[in-house]
Amino acid sequence: MASQVEKLRDRYGIGKIAWVGDRGMLTQARIDTELRPAGLDWVSSLRAPQVSTLAQEKGPFQPSLFDERNLLEVTSEAFPGERLIVCCNAQLAEQRSRKREELLQATEAELMKIIEATTRARNRLKGTEAIALRVGRVIDHYRMGKHFELSITDSSFTCTRKAEQIRQEAALDGLYVVRTSVPAQDLPAEAAVTAYKGLAVVERAFRSLKTVDLQVRPVFHWNAQRVRAHVFLCMLAYYVEWHMRETLKPMLFDDEYIELARAARPSPMAKARRSDQAKAKDATRLGEDGLPVHSLRTLLDDLATLAYNVCYTPLNPDAKIMMTTRPTPVQEKAFRLLNISPACTQ
Repeated sequence: MASQVEKLRDRYGIGKIAWVGDRGMLTQARIDTELRPAGLDWVSSLRAPQVSTLAQEKGPFQPSLFDERNLLEVTSEAFPGERLIVCCNAQLAEQRSRKREELLQATEAELMKIIEATTRARNRLKGTEAIALRVGRVIDHYRMGKHFELSITDSSFTCTRKAEQIRQEAALDGLYVVRTSVPAQDLPAEAAVTAYKGLAVVERAFRSLKTVDLQVRPVFHWNAQRVRAHVFLCMLAYYVEWHMRETLKPMLFDDEYIELARAARPSPMAKARRSDQAKAKDATRLGEDGLPVHSLRTLLDDLATLAYNVCYTPLNPDAKIMMTTRPTPVQEKAFRLLNISPACTQ
């Protein structure tokens, strides 16, 4: 995680920048109370209500406003000193529109069953509370209550779509807004979007710390200095793992040519794709040298089979002979890439 920040700093010459925060973590209050006083810059995004307010302030973001990069940079008085980068993802827009319509239709179908139950000749559903309970179960299941106008009486129930509200929400499909305080000369718009998307790397790092690779389980400390020490050791362990992954990429399923694949995308909003070389590794499960490729976990398990033996002969039991088992081709390559020798011991 720290290495990702360093790469961003080195590439764009940024002195201090807070790591990308997601919409639930980096709030305005945190920016005002923690980042600004510390002199830190930030890359984050606007919440959905803020995006809606920005659209009302700047007018509807029509597709014609976006160029081939699918992004548009604006400013707002509500965010002084910040750059707002409106991103348009056509695939995401289509997905959200389709999903909304499916949920609306499913909700309507269930609500129509309730309407029929209130109008049938026998065993008619009646009573405001009974009808409301049935309606509530449907609304809670599909989460589409905000898009329907509901009317419940003691003997009837009606519902209609809020067409204008649905239209306003649909106008924002596929749009998200990246906010940053870093000047454009230090962090271009495309780089800011790429940095925000790098949040996935941070989330993967925390999963790696606690579960996948390092498995550093929670340790409960009651002393601030010990808490800092524990966090430092966790980050140090991940820092070592990150460098090992970078060095061992030719032996792993990790994409060695991710930068080339990223540069080939038409815009930062386009879906990330693996390079042709990575796809070849996925298909053949072999590296360019013909050796099998691994995940980091299986490679470490393979390296763990290398044994260090202390031997002696019956004629002279005090004479200890240190012997290391002969590395396999996979182990030999791993040690060569890491620039270490298994024969060197302390």
